[in-house]
Amino acid sequence: MGPGLILLETLLVLLLGPHLVPGAERRFKTSAQPSVKISHTKAGPRAHHSLLICTAAGYYPSEINVKWLKNGQEQTEGLGYADELRNGDWTFQNQVMLEMVPQWGDLYACQVEHSSLKEPITIQWVPEMSDSAKSKMWTGGMGALLGVVFGAVAISLYLKNKKAVPTAPAVGLIG
Repeated sequence: MGPGLILLETLLVLLLGPHLVPGAERRFKTSAQPSVKISHTKAGPRAHHSLLICTAAGYYPSEINVKWLKNGQEQTEGLGYADELRNGDWTFQNQVMLEMVPQWGDLYACQVEHSSLKEPITIQWVPEMSDSAKSKMWTGGMGALLGVVFGAVAISLYLKNKKAVPTAPAVGLIG
């Protein structure tokens, strides 16, 4: 196949997709599985709302279903959808955002369904502590440890000094 025909075939695949160009399916990727990741951002340092972003990337064909689950139930409110982007390698990427207020015990997951997958990919979001929260935990733990050490030393010295004080025998007991 000459360079002119390769260029023509490439243009047809770009316009129609590899599944509609005879013989192109052998030379061009006809499906690619998505990779899925979750990222987390907070609206601001004092904000209660958080934003979870589920990114599905590297998939082909473009039809994909991305949904958010909270405690196993599909979420329909607080969602934002980005425009699907074409990558330079015939694959696509997309993002679905969920605005939420984190509550203790709630489990969030992103679920992706695509024709290249036998079953959906489900990725669970695991909250991570911020650097500020880690620093506060470390400082509190060290303060508690120092308090226990100094308390133990103080009690030990008190008991040692209490035993060392001589006591006079009771007057009525001396023979």
